[in-house]
Amino acid sequence: MSNLSAAPPDLVADHSASRLILVRHCQASGQSPDAELTSEGLEQAERLAVFLARQPVDLVVSSEYLRARQTAEPLAERHGLTVQVDGRANERILSEQPIADWREVLRSSFADPDLRGPGGESAREALERAWNLLDMVRSVGPNLPVIVTHGNLLSLVLHSLDGSFGFEGWETLTNPDVYLMEQSRQGSRAFRRMWR
Repeated sequence: MSNLSAAPPDLVADHSASRLILVRHCQASGQSPDAELTSEGLEQAERLAVFLARQPVDLVVSSEYLRARQTAEPLAERHGLTVQVDGRANERILSEQPIADWREVLRSSFADPDLRGPGGESAREALERAWNLLDMVRSVGPNLPVIVTHGNLLSLVLHSLDGSFGFEGWETLTNPDVYLMEQSRQGSRAFRRMWR
């Protein structure tokens, strides 16, 4: 369980870079799209809203999945915003059928972006829709957008920025987790973890 030790320092406006915050949803009761947050997850969502309260958040986007929307709602409410729901933030479907070795399939998909489980989505396809969303959000020009998504999709985005963040990086993600992504005017991209 992640614990809030202190709020992050205020992110002052930096017009030389575009920034957005990527959030993994809070603790959930399951993996289905309609799985709710647990009671602990609901408390985490409130702590997350407090954690980001001083940041100049002006757009909150969530996956269609209930656990992501429930994570986003307290944050949006604290900033006087409405959660914008976008399916491009949905979790990657590794397979439409249960697979016993899903962790190995997931691990292998960081090295082979075209690998997919039966009826599933490849890492390349998931990453393409994720970057489509991230680029669209940056293009509309909010000061500091927040996108609430899921562990596999988040780890694929971070892996695309830093190849060393692969399966092992996915294993280190917490519920919730928070990363700041920055892109300079020259196009270089970097990220850092904010949640502690």
